[in-house]
Amino acid sequence: MEISRSAERDPAWPAQVDIFDTTLRDGSQFEGIALTTDDKLRIAAQLDHLGVHFIEGGWPGANPRDDAFFARMAAGEVSLETSELVAFGSTRRPKGKIDDDVTLKNLVAAQTGICCIVAKSWDYHVLEALRTTLDEGVAMIADSVKYLVDNGRRVFVDFEHFFDGFKRNSEFSFRVLEAAVVNGAEVLVLCDTNGGSLPHEVEDITAQVVAAFGNDVKIGMHTQNDTGCATANALAGVRAGATHVQGTINGYGERTGNCDLTTFVPNMTLKMGIETLPAGSMERITSVSRHVAEIVNLPPNDALPYVGKSAFAHKAGLHTSAIARRPDAYEHVDPGAVGNGTRFLVSDLSGKSTIELKAKQMGLELGGDELTTALAELKDLENSGYHFEAADASLELLLRRATGWRNPHFRLESFRVTVDHRPGEKMALEVNPLGHFDGVETEAVVKLFLTDGDAEQRVVSTGEGNGPVNALDAAFRSAVGGRFPALDAVRLSDYKVRILDSASGTGAITRVLIDATNGERRWTTLGVSENIIEASWQALADSIIYALELD
Repeated sequence: MEISRSAERDPAWPAQVDIFDTTLRDGSQFEGIALTTDDKLRIAAQLDHLGVHFIEGGWPGANPRDDAFFARMAAGEVSLETSELVAFGSTRRPKGKIDDDVTLKNLVAAQTGICCIVAKSWDYHVLEALRTTLDEGVAMIADSVKYLVDNGRRVFVDFEHFFDGFKRNSEFSFRVLEAAVVNGAEVLVLCDTNGGSLPHEVEDITAQVVAAFGNDVKIGMHTQNDTGCATANALAGVRAGATHVQGTINGYGERTGNCDLTTFVPNMTLKMGIETLPAGSMERITSVSRHVAEIVNLPPNDALPYVGKSAFAHKAGLHTSAIARRPDAYEHVDPGAVGNGTRFLVSDLSGKSTIELKAKQMGLELGGDELTTALAELKDLENSGYHFEAADASLELLLRRATGWRNPHFRLESFRVTVDHRPGEKMALEVNPLGHFDGVETEAVVKLFLTDGDAEQRVVSTGEGNGPVNALDAAFRSAVGGRFPALDAVRLSDYKVRILDSASGTGAITRVLIDATNGERRWTTLGVSENIIEASWQALADSIIYALELD
């Protein structure tokens, strides 16, 4: 029986939900993210490519970076084809004059057609944080919405701490919502700012708001992930009638993050039958997820649903053999629907069927004896510390060797790496707080046989670098000269070292992983040895060989 790929929409649910992305504002509050203006422009282009309805660009007037972003967007540096740009701000100050409120003036000056303002909806915050009356709290919202509407702006209102406030004083929560509605707000966004609410609470409270205001305005959701329920809470809000959901790419956001749009959107469309992105855009969500991760300079989360590298990865032999017969046997949706793909992980748990499937994915045909040889070598190497599911390029070279293939490009005779530490004057403390000597030099000598048919040419070359791996790479490139022009585009993009038996201290076996790219493809290779330089050479050599085979 084939598994259903998408459920039919319940008639009680909305037919469409607007997607409001706040990666550039709330997402930038995630620990470890520091976006430049150029970063924000690049992410905005990606979000527009994905097709979200609204992009919240930041808070004009809050910092020079956001000011520059809105100015450059207004100048047309990024032309939005499908999305609308939103400026974020707050209501006027308590007892402040609306006509000279700086925040509201900055919102108008940002030249966006839509403004989203944050407002207090929890009486505790009005009384204790703002130290004003509840009547003034209501007036702040009414005045601010009216001012922006009178200045030709569409207005969305984020009601901060809404669910906490509703539980304590629902009467006041309804008053602030009404103040926004009667003055022209288009969307009332219910915010779980502390992230402490659970789905059943969110669904119940949202249903009450929809019943009161749903015929006049749209009801939106903004959920934080402090209980791990941000996406589930957003789904619960939609079940209750919300038609606008705010979130971020990859769930970035303050503290533990926001509703992850890369999970929420596929759940809405593929599971609940509710329209979100434009037709044909869903297939872009995986590439956008990974592109944004690169821009914010954080490693992609391989375990993310739908878009993660491991989302459709299969390791157990039972799974892989079943998928070979029926692809839907262990996959809840078609990976291609979200721009991802099935992966078969190869390890010492694998059987011949897994090896065969993996080889076919790589375009290799392995016979019975070749499968036996490959599986035996893989199990032996994994027992000694190799981990091929993390290094597809090294795995492909292993499978090729099982067919009788041998590296046709070069043969290593030997290499030597020398590190000279020459004591000299200490570096200035403001440059190097530890006061280390600035006298470390690394040199590598590589002796190779370059192959040309049956003939071999012996070459010896020296290279200097910032460390052993850099020096070995420089020496190799010097040795091969212009013989392999494909290497000109190849660069190392990441280098990782894993200690496999920490009880052995500095004599531990190390695993080295090298990520490399030629600008079009990215691959990972590995090496294992008690000597970290030897492990690094193994990974580096595999990376070079793989690059030459791609060419």
